[in-house]
Amino acid sequence: MADNPPTREPRYAGFWLRLGASVIDIIVLLAIIAPIEIAVYGREYPALAMAGKTLAVDVWTQLVLPLLAMIVLWRYRSATPGLMLMSARIVDAATLAPATVGRLSVRAFVLLVMWLLFIPLIGVIWIAFDKRKQGWHDKIAKTVVIRSADD
Repeated sequence: MADNPPTREPRYAGFWLRLGASVIDIIVLLAIIAPIEIAVYGREYPALAMAGKTLAVDVWTQLVLPLLAMIVLWRYRSATPGLMLMSARIVDAATLAPATVGRLSVRAFVLLVMWLLFIPLIGVIWIAFDKRKQGWHDKIAKTVVIRSADD
């Protein structure tokens, strides 16, 4: 019978690392979204947005496309740009293998609902206190964010 190497608990990515990754992701998104919206509406974009006249483009540029891009990045890179810079990745909580598109879609949907209901604070701060550093979106989607093995 061959010896199995001892299984090592993964290094879970904690609250501060994930917050830093989120800030990086927001900066990347703004660098992409702002030029698109200014190209469509010109420099009057802020005033038009405040008047509610940009909703159609805003929904696509600030919600739909970022969500789709996030799911694609999570699926094919297991991370967003911020997580990549922090040497972290999203994986299946049970197997530590890359998460399925289904799990990642659930994760994105729960994050969206949390933001729309203005409750991200509770679900995201949960990361700081959870043994596996899972937010509510991770728990529901059965994913974890781990540090890469080569750190």
